Amino acid sequence: MLAVAKGFDRKQFMAGEYILQEGTIGTRAYLVESGTVEISHGHGDSKRTLSRIGPGGIFGELALIDGQGRSADAKAVTDTVCLVIPQDVFRDKLEKSDPFIRALIRIMCRNLRSMNDKLDEKSED
Repeated sequence: MLAVAKGFDRKQFMAGEYILQEGTIGTRAYLVESGTVEISHGHGDSKRTLSRIGPGGIFGELALIDGQGRSADAKAVTDTVCLVIPQDVFRDKLEKSDPFIRALIRIMCRNLRSMNDKLDEKSED
């Protein structure tokens, strides 16, 4: 993680603070340096925890890959420090990767968004 950290800003979040909100436009991804972040999808009674991300984990990348709104909320569970990865840096690194890998990542993003849509449909039933 140290090699990745060079040149990126650090941002601190207090426990309970929202880092990302579902549906908003993404301009950065985050790499967790310390603490825990909860990723959740949906609203009200249909809100579901999808995962918890700890040190070394990344979140917020999906919106940077496909240009759509944030697919989930991200909230600090504990006091958390993240490295902020700007959109231009993220996209530059992605565009320099192998075309096959880029295509695979975009397919995985479409599949993830499709699964989120199916979760939304089930929660409406």
